[in-house]
Amino acid sequence: MAILAQKQWRLGLVVLAVWLFFFLALDSMVHDSPTMDEQNHLARGAAFAKTGDPRLSLEHPPLINSLSGLPMLLLPNLVYPFNDPSWTDMQPPDIYWYNFADQFVWRVNHDVTRMIFLGRLPIVFLTLGLALVGFHFARLFWGRPSAYLAFIMLLFEPNVLANGRLITTDLGGTLFMTLALLLVWRMWTAPGWNWRRWLAAGVGLGLAFGSKLSMLAFVPILMVLAFLPIFEEETQSFTEEARRGTERGRRFLQLVSAGALSVVVVWVIFGFEWGTFRFPSAALAGLNQFGGPMPTFWAGLDQIVNVSRGGRAAFLLGQTSLEGFWLFFPVAFLAKTPLVLLVGLLGLVWWGWQRPSSRHKLLFLIVPATLYFGVSVVSGINIGYRHLLPIVPLIIVAVSGLPTAFVGLRNGRLLTAVILAGGILLPTLLVHPHYLNYFNLAAGGPANGASILADSSNDWGQDLLRLQEWLAENEVDSIKLGWFGIADPAYYGMVYEPLPGFPRAEFLSLWDNPPFDPQAPGPGLYAISASSLWESHRTEKTVYAWFRQREPDVRIGSIYLFKIE
Repeated sequence: MAILAQKQWRLGLVVLAVWLFFFLALDSMVHDSPTMDEQNHLARGAAFAKTGDPRLSLEHPPLINSLSGLPMLLLPNLVYPFNDPSWTDMQPPDIYWYNFADQFVWRVNHDVTRMIFLGRLPIVFLTLGLALVGFHFARLFWGRPSAYLAFIMLLFEPNVLANGRLITTDLGGTLFMTLALLLVWRMWTAPGWNWRRWLAAGVGLGLAFGSKLSMLAFVPILMVLAFLPIFEEETQSFTEEARRGTERGRRFLQLVSAGALSVVVVWVIFGFEWGTFRFPSAALAGLNQFGGPMPTFWAGLDQIVNVSRGGRAAFLLGQTSLEGFWLFFPVAFLAKTPLVLLVGLLGLVWWGWQRPSSRHKLLFLIVPATLYFGVSVVSGINIGYRHLLPIVPLIIVAVSGLPTAFVGLRNGRLLTAVILAGGILLPTLLVHPHYLNYFNLAAGGPANGASILADSSNDWGQDLLRLQEWLAENEVDSIKLGWFGIADPAYYGMVYEPLPGFPRAEFLSLWDNPPFDPQAPGPGLYAISASSLWESHRTEKTVYAWFRQREPDVRIGSIYLFKIE
């Protein structure tokens, strides 16, 4: 009876957690305006679902985007701009998908709210899928109690929840890479060559690589794991050493062959695309006279490598660099990762030292997370914490095992689990519904976040609808708007005077000639996005300096309101 009651209690906890997750996700999601990249992901996914042609999927494979695009087929009156040069001629060649997306979302259709809502729903379910993968990972490593803990922590981790409601590839790539790592572990720990587990690992890797190109960074990481001595017991015997060498060779061969299978899976995801290669870099342009399978995938890979080398404008601690910052991801990780996970990482060091029998499992989780973090640090793309998202499930699965360190101390295990779950759930509830604005207490919380990070780490254009609601509630007819976002304020009937912002042309063109005196702004109600306020895309920060010196009168998520008499 006690066992049955325990099972019922755990089942009730899971049901309650899932219901709370859906409430938090949907309640915040419906009030988020389309964020900076969502229209691009939605348009390419909808076009692929409609035609099976992945030509828009240059930097992002179509798997996750097509899941967001499939619900668009439920809208029979939706218009697709397939006659536009952005589709027919892919012009201009470097940003054609931006032009197609702008046409699809804002110009030829007039149902943005429903399109965005339907496109986000599949991502919400993928987030639930990530929690389920974490559950199985933790159960395999530490047992069922830790599995429930990992499930809850993954559902409510604020960075996971922030990206788990948006039409992007970040959450999907994280889900399928975590699944691939789980399947690779099962393949490597099976005796001999288990063909079913090999097949599952190959498919899992294919799904990961077909979700997000940056997941290819795990290829060399997995090769390192294949040769680490974490799958066999330490021994000094020559015979045993030879056997271990054979086992490492088997693991490497399994990984390489599963990787070959994953390429076939990616080709399936690209709809068996075959055509002329279109590499963007000069070094590979000579190959564009030939054809082959999935030319869009190879062109996208070339493009990502070029962008990573060249870097993009990055904002960190009030400064902007056109070459990126070495400290960007270390600071982002320390500022936006919940404190309970940061402390939990220190606990893992103690646990691994005390429990040698658990070290190999901890290493399988922490080594990939550490190496991927290192790859992110040397990358020139410093645009958001979301690029660290793949390491979060690995950390959570590892930390979920901490309660098992208290062998024979039931109260100790329970208290540790409560602290871990509460340390995730409490800050998530406090920051609701502004998950992108989450910063931990050590970083000063959301109120201090704008001075630390910008763009998708804090202000991605998600609060335009909330600003509209505030204006209506306070009977404000018009505002001065320094908007940072791709959403069109005029589409929502907002009356405003544009101020310098990004990237819409009417805002972007005003930076060199702002319609107010930066030294003494005139009377009015100024609504300025956090990224615009800190001029995150500019090295010279003089336009909004006066506003940065004072506290806003009202803060609506990532938008700051200043009332000047």
